[in-house]
Amino acid sequence: MTALILGFFAAAWFGWAQAEPPTSWIPWLTAGMLLSISVAVAGGVLAWLRRSGPSVMHDEEANRRYGIIVGIEFAVAAVGAVLLGRTGLSAYSAPWICLVVGLHFWALAPVLGDPALKLLCILFVAIALAAWLIGWRGDIAASAVTGLGAGLALLIFALRGLAGAFPTRTAGHTTRRFDRNNQKVESRR
Repeated sequence: MTALILGFFAAAWFGWAQAEPPTSWIPWLTAGMLLSISVAVAGGVLAWLRRSGPSVMHDEEANRRYGIIVGIEFAVAAVGAVLLGRTGLSAYSAPWICLVVGLHFWALAPVLGDPALKLLCILFVAIALAAWLIGWRGDIAASAVTGLGAGLALLIFALRGLAGAFPTRTAGHTTRRFDRNNQKVESRR
């Protein structure tokens, strides 16, 4: 599911970057979007094939906390985007959304049991700040910088999720598995 969700949103960010990018970026943004869609499709197929497998979302409390965090994220992102639009700063909507999404990753890390989401948060905050500064200088549109950075970060994490869907074996034949609470369990064969 990680590859499906992050791959989908990576494609969306690469698409947003194409609103006002430097011309030389367009082929790279298109390639990023196509690769992201491919990763999302692969993640979707794997999720469907393993639909009865472990998921943290089977826990009612985690599912409730997830819903609350995402609800707050959408509300804060929408209010900020409206305020930016009304003050003539709509060009900075992409960095604002990126910042809010980044902070939501920090809040979701313990809920989903994935501490790496905190790194994704830090990347998104840095991307949002860089896009704001670059956009303010007028060199490149803030949406292009934000979309490229967020798209790349999400694509990397989507690929990480896709790679994590396959059990790993070491010399001792250790296989990574998860119990019903999505906690890592090591077993030897």
